[in-house]
Amino acid sequence: MHEQRKPEVAMLLYPGITFLDLVGPQAVLAPSCNVHVVWKNTDPLETDSGMVTQATSTLNDCPKDLDVLFVPGGEFSIMEDAEVLTFLADRGSRAKYITSVCGGSVVLAAAGLLEGYKATSHWSARDALALFGAEPVDARVVTDRNRISGGGVTAGIDFGLVLLAELLHADIAKMSQLALEYDPKPPFDAGTPAKAGPEIMNKMENWLGPMSNILLPMMKRAANNMHNFKS
Repeated sequence: MHEQRKPEVAMLLYPGITFLDLVGPQAVLAPSCNVHVVWKNTDPLETDSGMVTQATSTLNDCPKDLDVLFVPGGEFSIMEDAEVLTFLADRGSRAKYITSVCGGSVVLAAAGLLEGYKATSHWSARDALALFGAEPVDARVVTDRNRISGGGVTAGIDFGLVLLAELLHADIAKMSQLALEYDPKPPFDAGTPAKAGPEIMNKMENWLGPMSNILLPMMKRAANNMHNFKS
């Protein structure tokens, strides 16, 4: 799409990842960037929807100096993985942009990379950012200096386009949008808590209830340990 140097992008992969968090922005960035999908090894692993995929690079082999460090959401236990948090803190100390989609912002925060920054996340996890010293913002994409975060899951495409325009040029982002024919017209207007309304939200909260009882203590532990990983 362009004749400039291709930006170096590292996208974290891990067991239980929300696949669309990764695939959405990867589809936007891949034609114009050198994208490294990274994990501890390159063995097949299962996503939260049952899809099986694998990394293209290990954490150790990932380039040391990155234009973009990116973390998607999924299984929140990753924010207690010392090896992953150490990797994020190290690469994040030099990366030009530190970025996320969905619950990935909470993982970045656990690595000490969002303290004092505005950020967003999936609506169910967004307020937890405050535990780590970040400022939660209810928005589809939030840019605060060199931190760019996307909201839940499908916001990854919007996020990718915003990031691509920052990295290269708005015209490159527009070409990527056109190539993907990204022109959403959803059949229902229920994509946020405010739009979904009380009845759907009650059903959603009943479904998420047991999971929330596990996540909050986990997030508090990660927040208490954050100082161990700050760059």
